[in-house]
Amino acid sequence: MTAPASLLRSSGPLGDVDASPSPGELRDVLGRAGSWPWGGHGSQDEQEEGGQGRRQEEGETGEHEEGDGDREHGAGGAGRGAVGACESWTASVLCPLQNDHQLSVAELEQKYQTSATKGLSASLAADLLLRDGPNALRPPRGTPEYVKFARQLAGGLQCLMWVAAAICLIAFAIQASEGDLTTDDNLYLALALIAVVVVTGCFGYYQEFKSTNIIASFKNLVPQQATVIRDGDKFQINADQLVVGDLVEMKGGDRVPADIRILQAQGCKVDNSSLTGESEPQTRSPECTHESPLETRNIAFFSTMCLEGTAQGLVVNTGDRTIIGRIASLASGVENEKTPIAIEIEHFVDIIAGLAILFGATFFVVAMCIGYTFLRAMVFFMAIVVAYVPEGLLATVTVCLSLTAKRLASKNCVVKNLEAVETLGSTSVICSDKTGTLTQNRMTVSHLWFDNHIHTADTTEDQSGQTFDQSSETWRALCRVLTLCNRAAFKSGQDAVPVPKRIVIGDASETALLKFSELTLGNAMGYRERFPKVCEIPFNSTNKFQLSIHTLEDPRDPRHVLVMKGAPERVLERCSSILIKGQELPLDEQWREAFQTAYLSLGGLGERVLGFCQLYLSEKDYPPGYAFDVEAMNFPTSGLCFAGLVSMIDPPRATVPDAVLKCRTAGIRVIMVTGDHPITAKAIAASVGIISEGSETVEDIAARLRVPVDQVNRKDARACVINGMQLKDMDPSELVEALRTHPEMVFARTSPQQKLVIVESCQRLGAIVAVTGDGVNDSPALKKADIGVAMGIAGSDAAKNAADMILLDDNFASIVTGVEQGRLIFDNLKKSIAYTLTKNIPELTPYLIYITVSVPLPLGCITILFIELCTDIFPSVSLAYEKAESDIMHLRPRNPKRDRLVNEPLAAYSYFQIGAIQSFAGFTDYFTAMAQEGWFPLLCVGLRPYWENHHLQDLQDSYGQEWTFGQRLYQQYTCYTVFFISIEMCQIADVLIRKTRRLSAFQQGFFRNRILVIAIVFQVCIGCFLCYCPGMPNIFNFMPIRYQWWLVPMPFGLLIFVYDEIRKLGVRCCPGSECGDWAPGVGWGLERPQNTCPDL
Repeated sequence: MTAPASLLRSSGPLGDVDASPSPGELRDVLGRAGSWPWGGHGSQDEQEEGGQGRRQEEGETGEHEEGDGDREHGAGGAGRGAVGACESWTASVLCPLQNDHQLSVAELEQKYQTSATKGLSASLAADLLLRDGPNALRPPRGTPEYVKFARQLAGGLQCLMWVAAAICLIAFAIQASEGDLTTDDNLYLALALIAVVVVTGCFGYYQEFKSTNIIASFKNLVPQQATVIRDGDKFQINADQLVVGDLVEMKGGDRVPADIRILQAQGCKVDNSSLTGESEPQTRSPECTHESPLETRNIAFFSTMCLEGTAQGLVVNTGDRTIIGRIASLASGVENEKTPIAIEIEHFVDIIAGLAILFGATFFVVAMCIGYTFLRAMVFFMAIVVAYVPEGLLATVTVCLSLTAKRLASKNCVVKNLEAVETLGSTSVICSDKTGTLTQNRMTVSHLWFDNHIHTADTTEDQSGQTFDQSSETWRALCRVLTLCNRAAFKSGQDAVPVPKRIVIGDASETALLKFSELTLGNAMGYRERFPKVCEIPFNSTNKFQLSIHTLEDPRDPRHVLVMKGAPERVLERCSSILIKGQELPLDEQWREAFQTAYLSLGGLGERVLGFCQLYLSEKDYPPGYAFDVEAMNFPTSGLCFAGLVSMIDPPRATVPDAVLKCRTAGIRVIMVTGDHPITAKAIAASVGIISEGSETVEDIAARLRVPVDQVNRKDARACVINGMQLKDMDPSELVEALRTHPEMVFARTSPQQKLVIVESCQRLGAIVAVTGDGVNDSPALKKADIGVAMGIAGSDAAKNAADMILLDDNFASIVTGVEQGRLIFDNLKKSIAYTLTKNIPELTPYLIYITVSVPLPLGCITILFIELCTDIFPSVSLAYEKAESDIMHLRPRNPKRDRLVNEPLAAYSYFQIGAIQSFAGFTDYFTAMAQEGWFPLLCVGLRPYWENHHLQDLQDSYGQEWTFGQRLYQQYTCYTVFFISIEMCQIADVLIRKTRRLSAFQQGFFRNRILVIAIVFQVCIGCFLCYCPGMPNIFNFMPIRYQWWLVPMPFGLLIFVYDEIRKLGVRCCPGSECGDWAPGVGWGLERPQNTCPDL
């Protein structure tokens, strides 16, 4: 089968550039995991070095190294199910490398019109650069700034307010045509609504723009410089100027500047973790070792890191045509999902719009039935609709999201999309990477075996843990071997840098040994200088050991010492004695069994294990100046003395176990998805709490019962470790069933497509999924997840572009902080909305009574506008500063289908309970004010037609006093002010009860939220200012009022507070009761999480 023509490139250097494959094609290709280095088998170095105790354990447990079958069949292995079948043209479809790795040097020179010694000509390089463009990953097509700004003006709430503004303008036009004296109210209201939308839109755009600038500062994927040879001259150029056919050189510490066919290499090892998620170093050499270009050793991939050694090669792909570029393009094919908060706001807008139209239409019909003209009834309809629009809520939502984003930024979380903040709070499943997220992303010496004891090393990040006894002679010998038999070296100029954070040139294992030596010996580099190296055999896949010979530091001792490290079983077979407490003892069967026990024990922890030995060479046979020859091997490599074992692991971050425990307590399921070995993944998962103590996998149960695995009921296993090969053979339904059956899951040796499938399966079960990642291989899953979280330090640009949030410290614990903030923002938004909705009823009922009972209008449009945008917006926003209730992280994640931002119980409680009390307070104050001026309540009924007749200048009150139209208008404005003050006094009680949704306000404290206290004081001050500031009657229709009218609503405010405290007591005593349907208990699931992790 051949690859689609669109994905193949011309063989000539000036041929047509291949078109980018479709997302669907790439998705299918990525699914064929058999041809991928991480699609079900270990790195080559891992398999060859043999320094893995875990492999020894596999031999005992019956587990085999995954992918062996695929190695035999290349890319032609077959699979089925969730990830798709593997076909022979997988590699050629994925990348245009075709057979570059199999061509001879002469064929490569002919294909790319270059020279393996002199490189390209300068003129041809210029032509190729013009044809192919810069050697850089093309950033995703950016959204124009004006489109971003327009989106801020056209969200759900914004659209509702635009409609309300339009209605106000229409009402203004209708009333102006009738000569209404109050027509300016609707014009002012329309302008105010437009101003609110524009101002909050500008604020939201600024927040997004600021986050974008922070993210732009992380552009570090492509190296700045590359060493190139053109026309036989070697020089450095910007890496983005490289073209296919260029001859380049790289050394340890460099990033690979393009996809390169290796021509020469000396001890070159690369880190493919940004591509595969696998942290093991991989050797690069000129030989073609596999028919797949993705597995052969003679191809180095763009943006991977050269850890050690040197290499020279020809550029065969640049920019988007590289492997990295192809994977990155997958993310562009994954559609963005709506965030939960966006869905909730849409739901809220639907409710508000529906209620507004329903009440407006009802009022319109009533007005028509009782004799109003069509135009007048239409004005009533529009007034009701506008009264229902929560004008201040848009500002509240924007401030809440922005405030939380600011809090997260102070804790090393950058939020690209404000709505993602709340999504994190809704998260029920976190699919986390291992390397760098759960772990420290640095191999560290963890255990040592010498003197027949296993000793534990300090693996803490700050080296604050306990250490072992270092007085043994055996320890001193072992430490000397691991220091001298090591090619890693510190970069210069780092004396002031803590040892764990120093940059080292060398592979991960040797880096760990060097840092360990520096911490225990001190000045490891100086120690080496005291033992000059005279001969060395680097590690290779044939010997599986590394050997060096040194002169001794004592000038009086002319002997040499031979030191060796490597795969423990290979090192042991070259030894005839063992060092125990400084004494050489014969390596008999007893010591071999002790070695095997220790080896299996360390390997069972998922740690990389190396063996160490030494031999003093006699002065007689190997005098000073002896010419050691590694080719002739004129020195002994057997009969050595075994010194001990050292195991290494990438240890968990110190904060991760506590963070995972918090997730469990909060009912959030943490799933590890890694490209690492299953045993290592399981060990790390157990150490951080993803697999809890006492939990067993099917394999563990089978081993305990000594029965075959297929005889164990899988439902009895609480934990489950699934590797990439097993996942490839699973149907989607089987994966979903596994996720449902096993609360504790670990996926190892996974490919990028498999990670995407895992995310989709969790979402199919109704979970809100957060995914962490740092490599290019993670970008599709980051894009597909409900919230993608990229690493700021180790993360690739593709991952950061696909993510919604970036962790500047690469720390999993920061995600838990985000979860708490996300839950808090949902809690506080719900409080703000409940507070905002409550006053809709006292704003609406005046119009209802005005139409049906024909009393003089108790509340004007301008007065409502001041309530919405002046006095109430500050208390509403201040609820965003409310601290979390004490049990917020002890409740299950909210159910998106059941606990909505606005649901029927919340609306009913706000409208028909608290809102009704406020309406009674307003009308009590209104009729009190009217009665004290001579207008008794019964006289007010049916008074409206006479009251509003501006030709009637002698209307009599209950005492027979005559009122002119101007005097009546003055009294009407007084009633507006009285009703306004009544609402504000009740809203003070309302904001106090909204401080908590479940706990008593006394438990939360009245003064912990200082912003709220200031907002209440400001609210009262604004009320006084509007009432008593000179000129207000002529400008905004506010009148001075008697102090008694301030006192009338106070008993109602007290009633609101007492009533809600009783309701909260009922919620706490009777969880799940109807009185608590708007509280967090039902919202988040009143039941606390069980000790077991909940099902999805």
